[in-house]
Amino acid sequence: MQKKLPHVKNIGNIKGKRVILRLGLNAAMKDGKVMGGFRIKKVIPTIKFLKEKGAKVIILGHMGRDPKQSLRPVADYINRRTKVGFVPYLKGKELPAILEGQKNGTALILENLRSHPGEVKNDPVFAKYLASLGDIYVNDAFPVAHRKHASIVGIPKYLPSFIGFQFADELKHLEMALKPSHPFLFILGGAKPATKMALMKKFMNIADKIFIGGALANDFYKARGLEVGKSLLDKKAHVGALAKNKKLILPIDVVVKTAHGNRITKPEEVSKGETIADAGPDTIKELKKIIGKAKFVLWNGPLGNYEEGFEKGTADLLKILAKSPAKTIIGGGDTLAVAFKHKLHNKFNFVSTAGGAMLDYLADGKLPGIDAIINSKEK
Repeated sequence: MQKKLPHVKNIGNIKGKRVILRLGLNAAMKDGKVMGGFRIKKVIPTIKFLKEKGAKVIILGHMGRDPKQSLRPVADYINRRTKVGFVPYLKGKELPAILEGQKNGTALILENLRSHPGEVKNDPVFAKYLASLGDIYVNDAFPVAHRKHASIVGIPKYLPSFIGFQFADELKHLEMALKPSHPFLFILGGAKPATKMALMKKFMNIADKIFIGGALANDFYKARGLEVGKSLLDKKAHVGALAKNKKLILPIDVVVKTAHGNRITKPEEVSKGETIADAGPDTIKELKKIIGKAKFVLWNGPLGNYEEGFEKGTADLLKILAKSPAKTIIGGGDTLAVAFKHKLHNKFNFVSTAGGAMLDYLADGKLPGIDAIINSKEK
């Protein structure tokens, strides 16, 4: 766990300075417009702060995995909340003149970082080019702070670097999970247990109880000798020892897809042709009892296959947690999608804008984006 990172609020006199602001601008889109925009709304205060300080703000971000996808709809979305301009490219003969003509206290958003292959490859030449656009670097993109990309770990090698308001808020709240109030319930869902093994092992020593849901549970059932049918498994996961831990809780009933529709059954009664798709109602009732005694609950990842419409377990648990007096922190894209759908996102102590970065930070207490800021400060 890293502390005392240089915070944007202590940036000093930056009037007339060019500040490169890396933001997490990835958002769900529909008909060319931003839907929800939760992540984007959270970084508006940092944009406004830098503008009020008289900086010339140059905003960098990415959108999706398609390099042809534009950030223009995001610029339009932000522009309705604080005025920003949009430049439809990252490089170009016109860019120096545009930046030269930028006035103090204004902000420009450049085109999708992933339109250039050097971003994901962390090309040092591209990173140096990006750094050349500014005098100071601010990272307020916590959702991608676990990525070793040029705009995250490359730019800080060349510029004085700071974290933004949302980045700092994420660290402040996630650190609560490392020194939690007890009883502490950790709920972990989603898929890819191999990538979450270190996290599970760590929290077996911190949490009082750990509930494993979603596709993660399938590997634990398998390790206990149960039939999981056609359910998703991770061949890289080796959960053997963890499957025997007394703190571990698995769903006691599950929703399965069959050739004739869906049914609710016990994990011991899943057949070879079936697929486990969600946690069942008895499981939610048991979790309600545990939550009723908990003082702190941390949750990342859905309990069912949200993308195929199996969201009932996640939604029901969110409703229970929303009424709990325990301190609650939730994160993960699919979990948040269900929370927003049911208008429950304002019912928790903290909602992280991150998924993978949240898990990586909880597991290791550090992230490439954090290390980059620290090393920049030391230099």
